[in-house]
Amino acid sequence: MLKIVYPICCGIDVHKKFVVACIASTDDRGVTSYRSNRFSTFTSGLNKLSEWLLSNSCRHVCMESTGKYWIPVYNILEDVSHITLAHPKYVKAIRGKKTDKKDARWIADLFKHDLVAASFMPPLCIRQLRDLMRYRFKLTNFGSSEKNRMQNCLTVSNIQLASVVSDTFGKSSMKIIDYLLENPDDRDFDFIPLLHGSMKSKADSIRLALDGMITVEQQQKMKIILCHYSEIKKCKKDLESVILSLSEPYARQCSLVSTVPGIKNPFSAIAIISEIGADMSVFLTAKHLCSWAGLTPQNNESAGKRHSVRISRAGVYIKPLLVQCANAVVRSEKHPEIRGRYLSIKKRRGHKRAIIAITRMLLTAIYHILLKDEPYNSELYKKVEILPKTRSITVDQAISFARRHGYSVA
Repeated sequence: MLKIVYPICCGIDVHKKFVVACIASTDDRGVTSYRSNRFSTFTSGLNKLSEWLLSNSCRHVCMESTGKYWIPVYNILEDVSHITLAHPKYVKAIRGKKTDKKDARWIADLFKHDLVAASFMPPLCIRQLRDLMRYRFKLTNFGSSEKNRMQNCLTVSNIQLASVVSDTFGKSSMKIIDYLLENPDDRDFDFIPLLHGSMKSKADSIRLALDGMITVEQQQKMKIILCHYSEIKKCKKDLESVILSLSEPYARQCSLVSTVPGIKNPFSAIAIISEIGADMSVFLTAKHLCSWAGLTPQNNESAGKRHSVRISRAGVYIKPLLVQCANAVVRSEKHPEIRGRYLSIKKRRGHKRAIIAITRMLLTAIYHILLKDEPYNSELYKKVEILPKTRSITVDQAISFARRHGYSVA
């Protein structure tokens, strides 16, 4: 028989308007009795759920993460119970035997045998910081969308500034665009005073690029886009001030993370801390953290044959951020221990797999930095590549070794 780890536990099936809780109590003979109850998701109903659990001496609770509906339940029960939040795929009921009460009982049965994998849940302050950082990410996406819409309007109007300048939303370009929106009929205006620095050398090309026609409809649309874009930037700036004040208790951890190559923006360090937390003891090893972030191959083997080795879809916020940092650092010559590893893997497996390997390397470094409370040390990576002095290699092996590390052999 399976060992019963939690003699008294509760499984909760979460819905939008109500939750169904089932307490499984197992006696000394191994016989389990069940008590089910239904509660509203209003605060008063969740408080009754908390009192019901305490009256039945139930301190261990398991529930699935259903949308955002589990968050109020988690916040209220967090102080009185030890909550295990499970991915729905780990507690999925048997097909054909699925009701609300049976779902709650099935979760309790799985949990009492400790068969449910718990999701990582950081403390409340980290969760609040994570929520604000994810909203900042959304505002950044909104701003990029508005910039793309603005560029589409310029293309429709045959204003080819993007073909001449490197940044259509730079100071000089925006001054020209603002003048065009206020004076759409003035096609031969003197724009030279609006240019800054090296932009003046492109005056002839800019004059040709501005030879277009802005209709009234496109003019009104672009004004609305610019107004919306400026409001998004203002909201993002206000949000960042709140984030900085909320992240002050983790200033030490953020400064340590900033020592990792490719992580120079303070908000990048804050975003990493908001996703993985500051306490690395919750992850057994760095490999567990990389697996949680979706940076390790899946286990998919049958009859001795390995099938797919794709990385999982986990880490939808931290993985793109770390990949962006990895793409930046592999282009730099300042960190040969990272660039050499990237070039070595790229020759054999291609850019995509190589960049994921570097991303995993960065996250592993972050894990040990936070665990040991010490800054990034590149010498630790360089020592690994130093061959023993007593070892001898042939000329062909030396050439192969040099090429694997990015050197060109004449």
